[in-house]
Amino acid sequence: MIEQGRHRVVVVGAGFGGKYAAKALRKAPAEVTVINGTNHHVFEPLIYQVATGVLSPGEVSTPVREMFRGQPHTNVLLGWVTDVDVEGRTVTATAPGGMPYQVPYDTLIVAAGTTQSYFGNDRFAAYAPGLKSIDDAVELRSRILTAFEMAELAGDPAEAARWMTFVIVGAGPTGVELAGQIAEIAHRTLAGEYRRIDPAQSRIVLVDAVDRILPTFSPESSEAAARRLRRIGVEIRTGARVTDMDDVAVVAGGERIEAMTKVWSAGVAAAPLARRLAEATGAPTDRNGRILVEPDLTVPGHPEIFVVGDLMSRGRLPGVAQVSIQGGGYAGGVIRRRLTGKPAGKPFRYFDKGDIATVSRFSAVADLRGLHLSGLAGWLLWLLVHWAYLPRGRNRMSALIRWTVAFLGRGRAERAVTARQARIPAERSEVPAVTPAA
Repeated sequence: MIEQGRHRVVVVGAGFGGKYAAKALRKAPAEVTVINGTNHHVFEPLIYQVATGVLSPGEVSTPVREMFRGQPHTNVLLGWVTDVDVEGRTVTATAPGGMPYQVPYDTLIVAAGTTQSYFGNDRFAAYAPGLKSIDDAVELRSRILTAFEMAELAGDPAEAARWMTFVIVGAGPTGVELAGQIAEIAHRTLAGEYRRIDPAQSRIVLVDAVDRILPTFSPESSEAAARRLRRIGVEIRTGARVTDMDDVAVVAGGERIEAMTKVWSAGVAAAPLARRLAEATGAPTDRNGRILVEPDLTVPGHPEIFVVGDLMSRGRLPGVAQVSIQGGGYAGGVIRRRLTGKPAGKPFRYFDKGDIATVSRFSAVADLRGLHLSGLAGWLLWLLVHWAYLPRGRNRMSALIRWTVAFLGRGRAERAVTARQARIPAERSEVPAVTPAA
C-alpha cells in the first residue's frame, strides 16, 4: 500500500541497475515504484545458456515481485515507460494490451537498458535475432535445434550443409560463448542421434569486424579463447564486416557464407526512452544514444533524475553487468542519504572486478587486475562467480544440477521445441539474392 506524503521514487527497469537501486532504497523513507516491461528480472550473463538448452528460463530469471517481497514500501507495475514529463514530474507507461498510465515521481531512476543495434541495417533483424531477453533465447534455441531436424530432411547435401551452418555476428563475450556452446551441441549433445546427417560436420562461423575476438580482454586471454574455439571446430573470421544478409546467407568481408541460422551479438544501442529523456532535459548523449551523466550519475541540470546501467555514459565505463550493479547501488545510496539529511558522498567510482567469459565446457578466460587465467582454472572461477550472483535458493540449486548434467555428461534438459516455435521459414527454392560485395 503506497503511503501518502512520502518521497516518491520511480525506478524504470528491473535489470541489474534498477534492481540494485531499489534494493539500496529498502530502508529509505520513500515510496518506491518499479516499472518493468516484463514480470521478471533476467540474469543476462547466462541467457545464452537458455538459447543452447543448458538452463531453463526460470533458472536465469526471478519474478520482480518476488525480489521485492520483503520491501513493503516498494510497488511493482508492469509496463514499458515511453515518456517523461520533466516539468510535471510524471512518467507515462504502456501496459500489455496498450493501456497507458502515468506515475508521479519526486526522484526518478532510469535503468531502461539497451536494445540490439544493427548499425543502420535494421532489416538484418529478421534473419539474425539478437539475444537480449528470454523471448530471444527461446526463439534462438528453437532455430538451432530445428536446423538439425531440417538438415535430416534435406533433399541434397548442399541444402543440408546450409541448415548445419551457424553464423554468429559479433565476437564479444556473448558471441564467443554462443559459438562454443553450439559447437558442444553439434559434437557432443547430438552425437549418434541422427541417421542421415552427422551433426559433428556442422560449420560454426564467428564473424566480427574487429581484429581479434574478445577485444575488451587482454591479448593473452583473447588468443587463448581463439585457440580453444578453433580446437572445438569454430571458424573465426575477424576483420570481416557484415555487409549483406538474407534468409539463406551472410556476406562478411566480401565472402558469401550460406547459412540458415544466424545470430547477432555485434552491438547495442540505448533504449528509445534515452532519446525522449535527452529531448525533455536537453541532456547530451554519446554516439550510441546514451545519456552523458554527472559524476553523481544525475542528468545535467536535473539532480532529481538519475541514469544508471547501460543507458548512461560516463568516461570509459564498459557496458557490463558490474557497472549496472554498482551504479544502481550508488544511485539508491545517494537518494537515501539525501532523504536522511546526510552528506551526498563521493562521486561514483567504478571498481573493475575484471572480465570473464566461458569458451566451452571446462574452458574459460578471465582477466583479473593483471592476472590472466584460462582453461580449467578460468572455468572454475567463471562457475563460482556466476553461481554466486544467481538468486539464492532454487535458482542456484537447479542451475548446479543442470551444469553437472551438461558439462560432466553430454545431455541438455531444455531441448523441447514447440510446434509454434518450429514454424520457421523453409529454405527458398529460388536463387538467393545475397551476393558478395565488390
